[in-house]
Amino acid sequence: MRLNRSVGIAFMMAVTLIALGASGTAQTPRAAEWSIVKPESVGFSSERLNRLHELIQGEVDRKDLVGAVTILARHGKIVDYRTYGVRDLSTGAPIDKDSIARMFSMTKPVTGVALMQLYEEGKWLPWEPIAKFVPEFAKLKVFQGADANGKPVLVDPEHAPTMMELFTHTAGFTYGPMAKNLVGQLYNEKKPFPSKSLQEYIDKMAELPLLYQPGTRWSYSTSMDIEGYIVEKLSGQSFSSFMHDRIFAPLGMNDTGFSLPEEKRSRFATNYERSEGKLVVSIRGPASATENYFVEPGAASGGGGLVSTAENYWRFAQMLANGGEFGGKRILAPSTVQLIMSNHLPAKLLTGEWGIGQHVMRQGFGYGINGAVIYDPPAAGMSDGKNTYFWDGAAGTWFWVDPTNDVVFVGIIQRMTDPDNHTLLYRSHALVYQALVDPGK
Repeated sequence: MRLNRSVGIAFMMAVTLIALGASGTAQTPRAAEWSIVKPESVGFSSERLNRLHELIQGEVDRKDLVGAVTILARHGKIVDYRTYGVRDLSTGAPIDKDSIARMFSMTKPVTGVALMQLYEEGKWLPWEPIAKFVPEFAKLKVFQGADANGKPVLVDPEHAPTMMELFTHTAGFTYGPMAKNLVGQLYNEKKPFPSKSLQEYIDKMAELPLLYQPGTRWSYSTSMDIEGYIVEKLSGQSFSSFMHDRIFAPLGMNDTGFSLPEEKRSRFATNYERSEGKLVVSIRGPASATENYFVEPGAASGGGGLVSTAENYWRFAQMLANGGEFGGKRILAPSTVQLIMSNHLPAKLLTGEWGIGQHVMRQGFGYGINGAVIYDPPAAGMSDGKNTYFWDGAAGTWFWVDPTNDVVFVGIIQRMTDPDNHTLLYRSHALVYQALVDPGK
């Protein structure tokens, strides 16, 4: 893993950014037009990368996908930066490099970084109970089935859920629609989201039982929304302002946030879903997120609320690949990044029994801090480098950071949860690595 870029590269990047900023228009800020290096200069085959292009273009041509933006980088150098298709079917407007997309659950890794910045300030430890920072959770109960009258049976937790269990979806929380039992019904009745504030959200969550005993299973959950509240409590700032001040502004992520100002709304890509064999405009969204991105939310969702661009998110992912630094701005220490991008699930949970969609926790495939980790690629049946860290979003966005091969990839599409979204994600991994023919470069 290349933990530090040279001073010369950082200087040249800064000069490039200044030059690009000077040439952009004030009315419509454009994505940075990075100089793209020849793939062969960092070990990729241009000819073999065409297979990746054909894969994504084929999705567009078959009308399985409206548009896409992808970025592939190695050693901090972009080798492939492409757009495919359109941003909106009704207007035919092409998708641009600066098109803004709903990131949904790709918000989660960013929230993890925010809380890890506070970890570096000594404000919490991984084994401490969540209730130390969220006293409202001190009396959480655990669901243990229903009685003869169909009422929930609740018991005390065998241990208080911890901060690391919060990060790894093993604390006992869930997303309401995913719990096909009384807990799901209780979530649906309580409706933690939308809330007027993260405090109101926490107050609602404190009245809901845990789905299972902490540490006994993996269940995709609203944990990262709880993390957003903890960021507020420990920092004294609103969650959205902390994210802006400590992550977005330093990294130059100028098109990333929890809402869209009016001057950027024309760049917002339309979201689609498949219905009766064709793509139609989607009105769906995860339980923890709102589709009204034109209003700043009172309770910003750390689990699924961000909008961003491919290039903005690449800056974040490249920061992780660089060991916590990008463009001369240090966000985290290398050791903290290593902690984020390491598997923290015990072997008893890596049995193939738990997962979400096609992300199955199994031998070689675990979960780190707010994202999946391929900690043993051959065992997981994947060609990525060891400890590749990745996640995706409900509208099909995806990314990964491979510290072994020093590869970063970001893909932006806007098509709501569909099995093909996830196979596109995994097929893109395969097609990127079949093109890395000289990894020693």
